[in-house]
Amino acid sequence: MDVAFIDDDEILRAANLQALMLAGLTVAPYASAQAALEEIDATFPGVVVSDVRMARIDGLELFRRLKRVDPQLPVILITGHGDIAMAVEAMREGAYDFLAKPYAGDRLLGSIRHALEKRRLVLENRDLKRAAEAGGEAFPLLGADPAMERLRQTLQQLADADVDVLVEGETGSGKEVVANLLHRLSHRAARPFVAVNCGALPETMIESELFGHEAGAFTGALKKRVGRIAFAHGGTLFLDEIEAMSPALQVKLLRVLEAREVTPLGANEARRVDIRVVAASKMDLLDLVRTEKFREDLYYRLHVAAVRIPPLRERRSDVPLLFGHFLANAARRFRRDTPIVGRPVLNHLDTHDWPGNVRELMHYAERVALGLVDSPTSTRVAEATGLSLPERMDAYEAEQIRTALAASQGDVQATVKALGIPRKTFYDKLHRHGIDQNAFRIAR
Repeated sequence: MDVAFIDDDEILRAANLQALMLAGLTVAPYASAQAALEEIDATFPGVVVSDVRMARIDGLELFRRLKRVDPQLPVILITGHGDIAMAVEAMREGAYDFLAKPYAGDRLLGSIRHALEKRRLVLENRDLKRAAEAGGEAFPLLGADPAMERLRQTLQQLADADVDVLVEGETGSGKEVVANLLHRLSHRAARPFVAVNCGALPETMIESELFGHEAGAFTGALKKRVGRIAFAHGGTLFLDEIEAMSPALQVKLLRVLEAREVTPLGANEARRVDIRVVAASKMDLLDLVRTEKFREDLYYRLHVAAVRIPPLRERRSDVPLLFGHFLANAARRFRRDTPIVGRPVLNHLDTHDWPGNVRELMHYAERVALGLVDSPTSTRVAEATGLSLPERMDAYEAEQIRTALAASQGDVQATVKALGIPRKTFYDKLHRHGIDQNAFRIAR
């Protein structure tokens, strides 16, 4: 369902219903606020549009009740000229938008489409956050940037396809998180998830670790050992930093991938294994293939499906959201109150390039939670090329407000204190820049 449309005027309700349906939206019309309240809950995937002037329960009261159901549910209010002050007050309380009568149909449609996109991202982040918390990961796969949205959609498509996957991403970008999500969202979730860091194991040990060995297979092999590949039977084998694997081992791994069988060191017979392989590399494997540092046949065998995790510098709009989430988690873990974030931290979040990606951001949030951060470590000023000076100033101001909101997780009092501006000025700027303060409560 895209829209719940509430208006006790039958003629206006029917006219808006027809216009929205012609625009390709699915609409549920309601003649009263009470009827809508009986059917809308926190899982409602769409947007609520309501007239303000209605009998019994008016639009403002409806909004306040829906806010108790789900603070992040987008509510658009339609007002008469005399109700504009009331609608502005509702905006300050978190309403998504208001339209004064008479309004253009395109204006309502545009507001609904923007609100639908925001609602979809909110629900998607909630689902992924629940999945990540269930697995006890260091950090969930959060992010509202379109690149992260595409990544989540790709993972959902691949999760149960049971194909081998190649995950490419820089250090600290979350490659193991992606591999874990692929495992937990698949039918293999009840079976083992076995992670092997190919770059961390000495070359003399990695073959035994992966393939296992029989007793007496080599000096010191006093008893049989089940290798990681066999241990992952029925589940998922995650091979991190696969670019560090020696050429000889690459040949043996290729055999495992093609035949789905493994031969322990010292054994005479191969053993069948049912595994899904997720390999990860912080380097471009195709470049390594061109320079003959990685086997071409293994590359294409692993490249059945590939996903790329964008570095944090390519999705800077996600930095405030992730920081707010990590800061709250760190404060809870260290048994401290979530600190009010000041300008030095906000400037650092805005200007730093985060070469260590999400892992670096998480550790920075931990230092902030412990009170160990006094000033920014980066002085680079982000430039908005192609914009006039006033446009650059507006963009910078909007980004600072978003960063402060995320750092305080949507807490207005903490945000205005960090920004050093009056509350009324803060709300005026929210409206001017089209910022929805409720969107920053995702990290709570």
